[in-house]
Amino acid sequence: MRKDGRRPDELRPVRIIPHFLKYAEGSALIELGETKVICSVSVEDKVPPFLKDTGMGWITAEYAMLPRSTHTRTPRDSVVGKKGRSYEIQRLIGRSLRAVVDLTALGERTLWVDCDVIQADGGTRTASITGAFVALSLAIKRLLKQGLLSRDPILEPVAAVSCGLVAGEVLLDLTYEEDSLAEVDANFVLTESGKIVEVQAAAEKEPFAWNLFEKMRELAGKGVQKLIEIQKKVIKDVEEG
Repeated sequence: MRKDGRRPDELRPVRIIPHFLKYAEGSALIELGETKVICSVSVEDKVPPFLKDTGMGWITAEYAMLPRSTHTRTPRDSVVGKKGRSYEIQRLIGRSLRAVVDLTALGERTLWVDCDVIQADGGTRTASITGAFVALSLAIKRLLKQGLLSRDPILEPVAAVSCGLVAGEVLLDLTYEEDSLAEVDANFVLTESGKIVEVQAAAEKEPFAWNLFEKMRELAGKGVQKLIEIQKKVIKDVEEG
């Protein structure tokens, strides 16, 4: 058993609260254990210059952590400039969502996805992707209801989860403490059909064998399926009122 009482293959408690923000076209608060991220989607009726007059839409993301989302205060990006880590994560979020959306069905509009971490205990990037998909789905359903889209552009759900090797044992969904002790850590972004959007894996100490990677992949696949079940239930509950 882990310090929080979970089995090695068990996710932290997950809660997704839809329509968390009043003004965004789509929003959700995701709570993954002690990690909490507000995800919102805003619709803009234009696209970047490279997509102008193509008939295609675009999805892009921004990611930030509030100053006291961590144990010690971190200065805001607006004051010190956005860090390389923030750029990396927001590009990952954007890629993950674009992978499961038919951009031609969006028309020439941009969906801005904002992920703001209000409390961090590991897994902020994976929580952001999982919560952002719900916010994106709600925004698209709103556009469909308004008659601004002729068909649903979402191809299939996507979610993300972390895995790692801690004290010789493969664990699913690492807390900050587990991640800081991990000999190997990885993030898996997977679709409902089991396809890979992105995998980030690194040895923190010694190189690791393929069989260990396969074990993490299998564990991540099961974790993502559970997260997608939660996503779909939240979206269905909203539809049914």
